Amino acid sequence: MTAPRPAKEASLAVVLQTDLADLRLRSRGKVRDIYDLGELLLIVATDRISAFDYVLPSGIPDKGRVLTQLSAFWFEFLHGIVDGHLVSTDSRAFPGPASKHADLLEGRSMLVHKARMFPVECVVRGYLAGSGYKEYLESGATSGVRLPSGLRDSDRLPEPIFTPAHKAESGHDENISFDRMVATVGKETARTLRDLSLRIYAAGAERAEERGIIVADTKFEFGEVDGKIVLCDEVLTPDSSRFWPKDGYRPGGGQPSLDKQFVRDYLDSIGWDRKPPVPGLPDEIIEGTSARYREIYRILTGRPLS
Repeated sequence: MTAPRPAKEASLAVVLQTDLADLRLRSRGKVRDIYDLGELLLIVATDRISAFDYVLPSGIPDKGRVLTQLSAFWFEFLHGIVDGHLVSTDSRAFPGPASKHADLLEGRSMLVHKARMFPVECVVRGYLAGSGYKEYLESGATSGVRLPSGLRDSDRLPEPIFTPAHKAESGHDENISFDRMVATVGKETARTLRDLSLRIYAAGAERAEERGIIVADTKFEFGEVDGKIVLCDEVLTPDSSRFWPKDGYRPGGGQPSLDKQFVRDYLDSIGWDRKPPVPGLPDEIIEGTSARYREIYRILTGRPLS
């Protein structure tokens, strides 16, 4: 496995919440604070981290900066396939009172077009892992997609598959069949989102594999701006994807990872029942997670986190 860089490189401070009094807070998600700027939105990625549908009390240094800057990299990289909702990440050029908060927002915020979001998570799996593997063990399929018998945990699939999920307002997203997605967004839109998701995954996975990383699975969100489908939110980040170093890949069980799985594995190891109270993370898990996030950014983009 590629060794993460020392934790001392991470910023000392974490941003768990923003309260920009002169801006209108539209919503506060598990990770992002979203402000309404009129025709545009300001999305601020904090250093909060969630697992098993709960926000943990511990923050991860540099996490919000990795999510923002890695997504910005992918929006540009994928421009030939799909347009994104991103307008700018230059906090000093943000309009109106937002620019007053440039120092806080630098590196962790995106100015984006408002989009009518589709209520589905567009999940693509190139390998069998996580909830997809659990569903396969029970039924031989995942999200209605039949798979060959005898597959092991973390096995590569014959070809990437599209397995949508219903995006819940709160709680856990629910894996759904493509037919149910069609009933939700319409046949033409569902086919377009599926095809775009598979193309984006293929391009991202190829880029990652060239750099020694397997993208086991990932999820995308799309919206509509002026009648056009655009890619939104975050793209191929360690929050939304499973990243496995190729040199440590061994099918038949869990894999070393450069993503949020490191936190999930710790929480499982202490026997947390996934109910409140939500445990905090010890320093070594916080530092190890921060190092993994910064390392996958460096590997995928070819540059250190700024």
